[in-house]
Amino acid sequence: MNVTRRDALKLGGLAAVGTAAFGLPLGRSVSGGTPSLLASKNFPPRYTNAFRPLEKLVPTVTYDADGPIHNYDIWAKPGLAGIVPGLQTPVLGYGGVVPAKRIDVDQGTRITMTMHNRLPATHPVFGTPVSISTHLHGSASLPQYDGYASDLTESQQKKVYHYPNFQPARTLWYHDHGVHYTAQNAYSGLASQYHLHDPDERRLLPQGEFDVALTLSDMMFQANGSQLYDDRSHSGLWGDVILVNGTPWPVMKVKKRVYRFRLLNASLSRSYRPTLSTGDPVYMVATDGGLMPAVVPVSEWRHGSAERYEFLVDFRKYATGQRVELKNLSNPNNRDFDFTGKIMAFDVVGDSFDKTDPTWDRPKPVMARPNGDPLASKEVMGLTETKDMKVVTIRVQRDDTTNEWNLNGETWHDVVDSEYKKVLASPDLGETQVWEIQNNSGGWFHPVHIHLIDFKILSRNGRAPFAYEQGPKDVVYVGEGEKVRLIMKFGPHRGKYMVHCHNLPHEDHDMMHQFSVGLKSDDVDDNDPIHADPAVDDDSPTGA
Repeated sequence: MNVTRRDALKLGGLAAVGTAAFGLPLGRSVSGGTPSLLASKNFPPRYTNAFRPLEKLVPTVTYDADGPIHNYDIWAKPGLAGIVPGLQTPVLGYGGVVPAKRIDVDQGTRITMTMHNRLPATHPVFGTPVSISTHLHGSASLPQYDGYASDLTESQQKKVYHYPNFQPARTLWYHDHGVHYTAQNAYSGLASQYHLHDPDERRLLPQGEFDVALTLSDMMFQANGSQLYDDRSHSGLWGDVILVNGTPWPVMKVKKRVYRFRLLNASLSRSYRPTLSTGDPVYMVATDGGLMPAVVPVSEWRHGSAERYEFLVDFRKYATGQRVELKNLSNPNNRDFDFTGKIMAFDVVGDSFDKTDPTWDRPKPVMARPNGDPLASKEVMGLTETKDMKVVTIRVQRDDTTNEWNLNGETWHDVVDSEYKKVLASPDLGETQVWEIQNNSGGWFHPVHIHLIDFKILSRNGRAPFAYEQGPKDVVYVGEGEKVRLIMKFGPHRGKYMVHCHNLPHEDHDMMHQFSVGLKSDDVDDNDPIHADPAVDDDSPTGA
């Protein structure tokens, strides 16, 4: 009898992969097989399911002396999702659904987000504690509203977050950030997109139906349809099922015009190298922190966890009925399986649309105002290094004896043990610094996220950054053996903020630290991220 890899895994569990494969950097992608334990009839087909746009969350609006406030009440609670054929997958979702609804807001609109924790105290599948902290990734929030990992909202509590939305237009996302279990919570579904609009972005780029959110993730499954979680000795989790907005390998119908895509990599560990099956370029227009100085045509790009890239695709050239795939060429030190080279497909249709919309045939818009001023953030992209500027060196590395990751030899445990006094850096409010991040961890790549600020990438291994990442960023892909230099101006708030690897098993074990902006050692911290505005008990009726 021939025994397939899937059958072997069903018979022998994950041990069938071989213990030598766990937690070891391999220096290349590992290919083949399907680690999910699903029966063949339950394994999701490719390019069969219809694409599902992210639904929009509708706020209630109140008013004070300063104008309107958009209020969102969100319940984090268990739910069931129909991800694999014939089975239900238990999830933890905002509103109990995966994918969670997105938030759209105009620049300058104040928001309150009340996060109600209606999750069980213990994860129903993984058995891990479920304490949550909500991070609006990409927002310059006050520390107490930034989703500080140790600022926890326990089961049957709620926390009210305040977001001012004064930054330029960008793609943000809100996700769980609870200390030590961010990976399990986000993997279970606690994540969605948040779109900040401004007049320049609305004038320049496609909107509405043609402004499409793509949240990319990967999973593997137990035989009963539950998620399978294994982080390979804290090295990372790589699933064999690729999801876009919670649907495996979907197909989207597209009209013969230019579309804008907001691609968020919400995978725990997997990086992608997207490319169109036709070989045609996409036109990169925005990075994590908003619009780029110029449109950059790229045929493929390296996309790490938590990075957001906005790009335009010109479907005018394709024939009605033609299928165009978004494929994944992958990167070193991923674990690739039978179908992880596919992401989604676009089927071109001949449906009519409004051609008075000037963005319909503009794949390479001019990224400037009518007077010639650039649209990209001047404060970020105009930063230049000077000889007297402080340089902070950060080494990303691993302790092989403990299987814990660290920054400069220190972990989040060390921060907690110091009573949250240890910091990697302590810039003054308004100070500009250069951070040099060195990957000394061997065969691993690390997407490093710095809270509060946007930065400009100065160089990568002494050379210019990739063309597609020459826009404002808050996550930087630090590849194997790379040294990346960043420049950033610290503000607008005083207080303590986090820096960590966004390979979430690395963050949880324990590659996370903090920096302090504008605080002296004896200052009273009015914006203490844990104590300034903590979660409170919640007796609200459970909502949607």
